[in-house]
Amino acid sequence: MDKPRISIVIPAKNEAASLRELLPRIEALMGDAEILVVDDGSSDDTPAVCAAAKVKHLRHPYSMGNGAAIKTGARAARGEVIVFMDADGQHRPEDIPGLLERFDEGFDMVVGARQSGSQAGFHRAAANDIFSRFASWMVLQPIADLTSGFRVVRASKFRQFLYLLPNRFSYPTTITMSFFRAGYSVAYVPIHSPRRSAGASHIHPLRDGLRFLLIIIKIGTLFSPQRLFLPISAGFALTGVAYYLYTYTTAGRFTNMSALLFISAIFTFLIGIVSEQISALHYKNIDTSDRDGR
Repeated sequence: MDKPRISIVIPAKNEAASLRELLPRIEALMGDAEILVVDDGSSDDTPAVCAAAKVKHLRHPYSMGNGAAIKTGARAARGEVIVFMDADGQHRPEDIPGLLERFDEGFDMVVGARQSGSQAGFHRAAANDIFSRFASWMVLQPIADLTSGFRVVRASKFRQFLYLLPNRFSYPTTITMSFFRAGYSVAYVPIHSPRRSAGASHIHPLRDGLRFLLIIIKIGTLFSPQRLFLPISAGFALTGVAYYLYTYTTAGRFTNMSALLFISAIFTFLIGIVSEQISALHYKNIDTSDRDGR
């Protein structure tokens, strides 16, 4: 069998009802593409749906998480270009050609950026906007949608960062920041994400909101440490100066609290420098592996 240029990877957990309608639409539009459904320990008839649609079915023996399914699909995909999309019907197959058209302009990754009025509730849309703004500040590049799972990537470059990807729901955040940090080109195409047609969402707002907050801290320390630590250090230093001026003018002395604030500023700055050096180690082999096609 000839090696396909495009592989479509669809992580799924108990999404048989959506897949039954989604897979024929994908096949009608992308008949030459390799379609892989990564079954993350589903208890419904997902295997039968995939068999009926004659698509490749990869199954986890138990639920390992959306990110783990993405990594399984990325390892198994034979195409040089991978399209990632959700199985719940919130990503429209009709948007794939538009993403590929933009990708063929020479980008390493193209992301479907959800527009206002898409499926996400207000709290999720607001959180995504906050995270996207923070990430844009970290990488000094505009990020239209940090958490969208609908994207087209160059397979060889995506696989360079598999070891960094978490096994749960924050893989889009990590891979986006990784591409920007490595100097790879990223573009965004506006899409509309309709409400899911069947089943229930696996996202839990409170639990996954806290997880996303931890991911934001992680990407700050891993990808652009000085952008995170330098403002904190400056905050400690300025607070120390202000407190010293207050205590000197009111009591004529230098207090232990001022000393603690100055020391905290120095240590935070030094931690940022060390973190910056550690961060650079993650990318030391990127150029070599890219030339080797791995």
